[in-house]
Amino acid sequence: QVPLVESGGGLVQTGGSLRLSCAASGRTYSSTNMAWFRQAPGKEREFLASVAWRGFPTYYADSIEGRFTISRDNAKNSVYLHMNMLKPEDTAVYYCAADRGGDGSYDTWGQGTQVTVSS
Repeated sequence: QVPLVESGGGLVQTGGSLRLSCAASGRTYSSTNMAWFRQAPGKEREFLASVAWRGFPTYYADSIEGRFTISRDNAKNSVYLHMNMLKPEDTAVYYCAADRGGDGSYDTWGQGTQVTVSS
């Protein structure tokens, strides 16, 4: 059973919006810090945003701050990434991750969802 499943990716034009979802299964993640990362072709995986178990605080990478918003719904065991003003450089595979160990390292990952932004 895949612990984290991302969805919501797709093809969008520059300036468009998408909402990514991450559904957790197999256990509750309501007490776990969660995050979103992305990896573009030929580049290293990049941290985007994190949210603590209670919904705050949240942290963002400089590259997406002001355009993306992370949120969570513990009742649905889900985390979301709301993406606005998308740019071609946002094209990547987006991953959801969980810090199950509570030590600041993300040890549980989803399989990713592709986001492609056309110019």
